[in-house]
Amino acid sequence: CNKIKYMFPKAHAVAYVMMGIRIAWFKIHYPLAYYAAFFTIRATAFDYELMCQGKEHLEKNLKLYRSNPNPTAKEKDTIRDMKIVQEFYARGFDFLTIDIYKSDAVKFTIVGDKLLPPFSCIDGMGGIAAEALYLAAKGEPFMSKDDIAQRAKVSRSTLDVMGELGILGDLPESNQLSIFDLNLG
Repeated sequence: CNKIKYMFPKAHAVAYVMMGIRIAWFKIHYPLAYYAAFFTIRATAFDYELMCQGKEHLEKNLKLYRSNPNPTAKEKDTIRDMKIVQEFYARGFDFLTIDIYKSDAVKFTIVGDKLLPPFSCIDGMGGIAAEALYLAAKGEPFMSKDDIAQRAKVSRSTLDVMGELGILGDLPESNQLSIFDLNLG
């Protein structure tokens, strides 16, 4: 700072260094809070299916993405986010499965020693749909996938992805009961 003559560059340099120190301090002393904030704010291409299924699954997908000689801008963002998730796993942390009743719409949440991803990181789930699902889940429990589609306005294709990822558990397709569902014995 002694070499910089004008006040604005000095202040800017000091602010930038202080920000770096704060980030490093949180990354070391409160790593889950750091990763929750980073993934919520900075990870623009975070994909639950690619990144939250374990370290081996991530490594396989990262290798596949890196093998593309001409990645798109979105693929470059995905690779950047995958590298941070790779670091997250290397430090011994893990993700929980998205919980239809506990996950937030857009924020990663610390639960114990793991991170709970939000609805918005599901492929095909935009911010508005994630918020609608979050608000609908605050009401009475869902009876079926049709109930989620109706109350939360989630598309059928997104519900199918959620089902494949194990997020919906054993929810039936419809609210309609079949005679075969009854236990009369």
